[in-house]
Amino acid sequence: MNDDADIIDWQHFEKARAELGPGFIRILSYFREDGTKSVRQIEMAMHEQNTAALVIPAHTIKGEARQFGAEPLAAIAELIEVTARLCVETHRFPDELVPEVVQLRTLFDQTIRQFDRATNPLQSRAPQGGFGRRSANQDFGRI
Repeated sequence: MNDDADIIDWQHFEKARAELGPGFIRILSYFREDGTKSVRQIEMAMHEQNTAALVIPAHTIKGEARQFGAEPLAAIAELIEVTARLCVETHRFPDELVPEVVQLRTLFDQTIRQFDRATNPLQSRAPQGGFGRRSANQDFGRI
């Protein structure tokens, strides 16, 4: 999946922005922090083959991603959560989730980049001269 893929429901995103008002950016920063932590926990749980440790971080990402319209991210997190819950009940490790866990990291990073572009106007602008660039009028005031 590339960065240009349609991974955000922008209408849902803007609705959340309007509903959350001035707290939107703060809550979006919690998504970044919680998501980063949850993805790391999921990766560790897979590495350690700890099925139960997959459930809560996957559930966290699922809910927060849906809040901001990141449905593809939520769908992968939900698949990880549901599969892990089933595997806990059947006492087996979900080896089949390795591709989804790898995809989760990639999709989370892409989602964060798109959210950053949508909420930080400085990231979407190219430098327009000014500080650090040589002025074209270098002879002004010289005799």
